[in-house]
Amino acid sequence: MAKQLLMLYGRLGCHLCEDMQTDLLSLQEELGFELQLIDVDSDPVLVEQYGTRVPVLASDKGEICYYFLDKQALRRYF
Repeated sequence: MAKQLLMLYGRLGCHLCEDMQTDLLSLQEELGFELQLIDVDSDPVLVEQYGTRVPVLASDKGEICYYFLDKQALRRYF
């Protein structure tokens, strides 16, 4: 079975983004997901969509959480 792909929308130099990425990496093996990092500043559409509301963790089904990793929401997702 293919691993579920999660997208982490953030920006360089964002300490909240770095914190969420670290937290996600610590759960990656246990929950079995792939993580794609997306720099919102690389695309004007993403800047418009997310503005300062980063980091945002999402899947193809929608947003899971933002600002801080909500481990309960992530586990419910799986």
